[in-house]
Amino acid sequence: MNPPKLHSVEAYRFQCDDHQLAQQLFGPQHNNLRFIEDKLHVTINERGGVLQISGDKHPAELAHKVLEQLYGMLKTGMPVYHEDVDRAIKILSANQDAGLTEVYNKSIHIPARKKNIMPRSQNQRSYLEAMRQQDLVFGIGPAGTGKTYLAVAMAVHLLLTKRVSRIVLSRPAVEAGEKLGFLPGDMTEKVDPYLRPLYDALYDMVEHEKVMNYIETGVIEVAPLAFMRGRTLSNSFVILDEAQNCTIQQMKMVLTRIGTGSRAVVSGDVTQTDLPKGTESGLRDAERRLKEVQGIGFQYFDQQDVVRHELVARIIQAYDKPL
Repeated sequence: MNPPKLHSVEAYRFQCDDHQLAQQLFGPQHNNLRFIEDKLHVTINERGGVLQISGDKHPAELAHKVLEQLYGMLKTGMPVYHEDVDRAIKILSANQDAGLTEVYNKSIHIPARKKNIMPRSQNQRSYLEAMRQQDLVFGIGPAGTGKTYLAVAMAVHLLLTKRVSRIVLSRPAVEAGEKLGFLPGDMTEKVDPYLRPLYDALYDMVEHEKVMNYIETGVIEVAPLAFMRGRTLSNSFVILDEAQNCTIQQMKMVLTRIGTGSRAVVSGDVTQTDLPKGTESGLRDAERRLKEVQGIGFQYFDQQDVVRHELVARIIQAYDKPL
């Protein structure tokens, strides 16, 4: 009988030559280091800015690369948050040759807030690249992966740099069957609950008063899908959110609204449709019909791209498993 195979223990040394950056890398009470230890099952000891990483060869090497690349980001002036540590582990676990600085550097500059919106995964980076290069992009994947937020960021960037003249944001109000008359209040009050996530993204990038001014003057239009019929949207950035809740006819209608000088992003999760039983999702149908059409980009996301609380990724994984 062969003796049990023993794992080789490797040790890596990593030195931080800037005390202030080292503290940011380690996190409060060394939380970032403890997180890496728990995730990768390694041991990290720190003394005077020098880290000793020990454990099985592959996870110890991965931990060293994560720390090395995060420290490199800090040295270029990029902030590193606790959630970035988790994302760095995911990115480098999938591809140890990936460059975090390169991934994060494809940011969108928002002049109004003097801030940069950075991709937090390789798929998010590819999504931004697709939006820069293609006039129509589909972002497909679970909630919390940044599909809508990044699309709004790109729209705001292009508006404020005068490359489009307006933004049109739309969602299907499927819960009310787009028959909103029975709801209390005026039209704005009727549709606001369905469009709130789009407003939230806007307010994070543009001052509230400026958003309201843009809406009043028609520079930004936030409307349910039914309002798109019979129109031609030129020199606009059009975002169709929650597109899995469009019927095939609605999807065709909104895609054929795109006019000269316009771009469009369609985002949704084909696993979360709220359409009546037996009604096929227009997003799933469009994915099949348009996959090979030149000038259209498709970007897919999974739970590795979730940028909300880390529990969200675990919840998505749990729901993806058969009972």
